Amino acid sequence: MQAKSYTASYALSVTTQGPTYPPSEVMDGEGNFLVVGRINRLAADGSTVSNWGRAIVAADSPLPRFGEQLPYTIVRELPEVLSQDEQDIVLHTLPLPLPCNNYPMLFAPKQCPQANAMEKPSYAFHQVPIPDLRVNDGRKLKQAVTLGQWLQASGQLQLSLSEDKRSGHFEFVFRNLIPHSLYTVMSLRQHDLDPQKLSRPGPLGVPNVFITDGLGNATYSAEMPDPFPDSSRENANRIINVVVLWMSYQSNYGGAIGWFGLGGDIHAQLKLPIASFSEFTTIS
Repeated sequence: MQAKSYTASYALSVTTQGPTYPPSEVMDGEGNFLVVGRINRLAADGSTVSNWGRAIVAADSPLPRFGEQLPYTIVRELPEVLSQDEQDIVLHTLPLPLPCNNYPMLFAPKQCPQANAMEKPSYAFHQVPIPDLRVNDGRKLKQAVTLGQWLQASGQLQLSLSEDKRSGHFEFVFRNLIPHSLYTVMSLRQHDLDPQKLSRPGPLGVPNVFITDGLGNATYSAEMPDPFPDSSRENANRIINVVVLWMSYQSNYGGAIGWFGLGGDIHAQLKLPIASFSEFTTIS
């Protein structure tokens, strides 16, 4: 590892959301999105505004073209302090095909090119059918995961550049994630949400996995080559965020971040609430 130069620290925010569509990567048992992230609402002038918040959102919310936003159909708002019933909401995966999804991307195109054609129901997190699992294999997650438990998660990122500015070192400390679980870390880049130059989100390092202990605590680190090229460079695609994903099928896919897509088997739990790292520039 090269010597490090400038360093910055960031507190990750708990979420259930990747991009704004699907509105969340987590559902309740009634098929509604549990959104902790950017909530699309109707503004007074008729436009759509997206502010950070919490809400239960209908799965049949209006779906715009990729890159555009429409107000969500909000079933009800969720307060900052949840009631006991709200804390006890059991978390579920999204069914396949993914509802309210406009993200035109296969995440594992060489491994699962037919992902968009698959049909699967929504599963409670602790009941996801892990591939090839047998009863006597010792499944670790046996109890339902609740919204209150999910929201206890926290994470801290320390980021530094090598002295030659050719690489970036990402070092994480996590607390209160789901215990005894497989997680991965994803890099979100500048063009991963750009309708004109869409790129496929990728891992933050390979392998990008870590496993939490019995308290849901863990650490992770990765050294990334040239993660923050100047945007004026040809084909530049800066990392602008990092996303911590709970893997509901307890599987990892090498150079792909998931198999089925957003909320199908990957579930964002921590990220930075806004595009970040503009203070860093690296060279190839």
